Amino acid sequence: MTNSQQPKQPYGILISRLDLLEFIDKFASFFAREKDKDSHAILMLPGDRQFFSTLLQELDSVELKPLPKLAELDTPLIHLQKQGTLSLNEIFSFSRLVGYFIYLKKHIADSTPRTQAWCDKILIPEIIAKLPTFFTQKGEIEKGIYPHIDELYSQIKQTKIRIDESLQKLLHTQALLPYLVDKSVHYINQNECLLLKAGYNHSIKGMVLERSQSGFFYLLPDSILTLKERQNALKDSLEESLYLICKELSSTLAKHLPFLKFLNHCFDIFDSILARLSFAKALNLSFIYTLDSKNHIILHEFSHPALHSPKPLSIDFSGDCLMITGVNAGGKTMLLKSILSACFLSKFLIPLKINPHRSKIPHFKHINAILSDPQNSKNDISTFAGRMLEFSQILNTPNLLLGIDEIELGTDADEAASLFKVLLEHLLENKAKILLTTHHKHLAALMANNPLIQLCAAMYDMHTQKPLFEFLNGSIGKSYAFETAQRYHIPSTLIAKAKSVYGADKQRLNELIERSSTLEITLEQKNKQLEQRIIEYDKKILSLKEQEERQKVEFQALKHSLQTQYHKATQALKDALKAKESKEIHKAFNTAHTILKPTTTPPQTRSKTQNLQVNDYVKYQNTRGKILSIKGETCLVELESGMKLKEKIANLKKTQQSPKSLNLQKTTFKIAQNKSVGVSLDLHGMRGEEAIEKLDEFLSNALMAGYDEVLVYHGIGTGILSRLVKEYLQQHPKIISFDDAPANMGGFGAKVIKL
Repeated sequence: MTNSQQPKQPYGILISRLDLLEFIDKFASFFAREKDKDSHAILMLPGDRQFFSTLLQELDSVELKPLPKLAELDTPLIHLQKQGTLSLNEIFSFSRLVGYFIYLKKHIADSTPRTQAWCDKILIPEIIAKLPTFFTQKGEIEKGIYPHIDELYSQIKQTKIRIDESLQKLLHTQALLPYLVDKSVHYINQNECLLLKAGYNHSIKGMVLERSQSGFFYLLPDSILTLKERQNALKDSLEESLYLICKELSSTLAKHLPFLKFLNHCFDIFDSILARLSFAKALNLSFIYTLDSKNHIILHEFSHPALHSPKPLSIDFSGDCLMITGVNAGGKTMLLKSILSACFLSKFLIPLKINPHRSKIPHFKHINAILSDPQNSKNDISTFAGRMLEFSQILNTPNLLLGIDEIELGTDADEAASLFKVLLEHLLENKAKILLTTHHKHLAALMANNPLIQLCAAMYDMHTQKPLFEFLNGSIGKSYAFETAQRYHIPSTLIAKAKSVYGADKQRLNELIERSSTLEITLEQKNKQLEQRIIEYDKKILSLKEQEERQKVEFQALKHSLQTQYHKATQALKDALKAKESKEIHKAFNTAHTILKPTTTPPQTRSKTQNLQVNDYVKYQNTRGKILSIKGETCLVELESGMKLKEKIANLKKTQQSPKSLNLQKTTFKIAQNKSVGVSLDLHGMRGEEAIEKLDEFLSNALMAGYDEVLVYHGIGTGILSRLVKEYLQQHPKIISFDDAPANMGGFGAKVIKL
């Protein structure tokens, strides 16, 4: 067997090494059909991953009742294949299986097209679809299907009642009371009996079924013996009848054996889906639905499932080999296990604690972990030999994600550095993605120049002398062995001797590493500060954009208000035309001017040199006029149209041009009123433009006639005319309100308009 053909690491071993046993056990508890905890069936998807991913996304927002708890049906299916007869419970299991998929096909909505398409492929034969109607929720035969079964159940029930009544009568018999140990009915081999003291035979006859340790007797009275024999005979008849029914139903099921096998497989598929969804909702976990095609691991706000109060991790593993160095007990091994766990769980679409929107995980065909000490006295293998054996089995494994904890374990450090450098380079040439932890600075230094290597250091707080459980990319971490020894109260004299033995050169190397780490930390902090400032600036930009949007809305509202005021002013002028006297016309004109005045731009202040007198010609807005009188800052001006108005001097501009014509005669207007205008209008059969024109004319006449309320029929049809009428009424300034007419007046096909 070649190395490339070596068997992959069993999932059970990998789960154990990654500390996922408890997590997977909890996940297994959400399956409707109990699975063997060591079975791959818990993890494996019985189908294409992308298919499962689509169904999971669709069903995430759908409320479905849980699957029924069913045992494995492989054995009953084998019995059917051999033309055997199933028990009533086994047939009931098939009934529940069929019943759920009938329910599922009815309740899958159009919002889940892929799931619906999958369900549509499950074509349940008509005779099999009737199976759930045979049973109650408790698995008993439904009443009314088999009358003789109903009769047997009824007779058994009546016989039981008579037995109970007979026993209760005996328990209250005065002659028997001295011999009763208690007034309870006892069961010996499913037979009702009384517990009696010695000497009872003078008061009651019966069959002793058993004797207690206290010397009391369990007696089956003769009075109920006949009833018990009848009850047993009825039960035998019932069993025989049920067997015949089971034989009949088993024969029917056997004819559709391929379908039942298919449906049983579909149950496992849907069980895998609902178990994952229920598990995710119960523990607030997330799915990585799509595995990235690039060999780039990004984990954001991820934590290992085994940790109870974890500190979320974020890691960007873009290289081919992540070398984790640094302080003891700083979380190096847990980081390695966390990354491997995330990739392993995502491979099988098992939800986890992660930010899925900012995370990316590639697909790995093989995931392996070399974490534990392989030394074993039983097989006479050393630590290093065990490591070499594990390496030999994976050297040529394609599409491999490999985790190695403390790679230098078990041999000379300098020799190991050279050996593992070559092994790692060989794995990298075969496109493996590797994570490893090491205290071996020599190995780290040898591999640091390789562009495929990504360095990561576990951080240490020198002030508190404790690990930070944080990681710094691009740096080699120091082990802090001396500092850790000091923290655990090793005498300083012994630590000083150890440092002298360690050597000045190596100590200086540690100092350089420490200084480099400090600089990296400082840079990281500055980067975070910069990112925070960028976030703040983004917020300010967003705030300014929101202000701009608000101002736009306010501008549109103001514009609309000005347009409304302008329309009111023009309407006031139209009202002035209806006036019969010149005074009323002037009054209405002044009213219109008052309304319109807020909409005009602020007038320019009159120049100090401007001196207006009576009979001077002036310009007012777009017309000219003549001053008739001046009172303070107000003038009475006669316009070209013959109208007179009072206006402030500041709003007038002196001109040498005389008005074209000043008609001093009183101007009168005659408004022809349509006497025949009605209170309703029918727009049926009209085109849009024609209908709106008729509606405008009708409303004008109605306003002039002084109507408060009118009715317009537009019909329902395609809804186009209804929409045009509604839009016109919404924009009309004189419409107080409008609504659909009552049912007896046209309903949705008419509008009641208040003027």
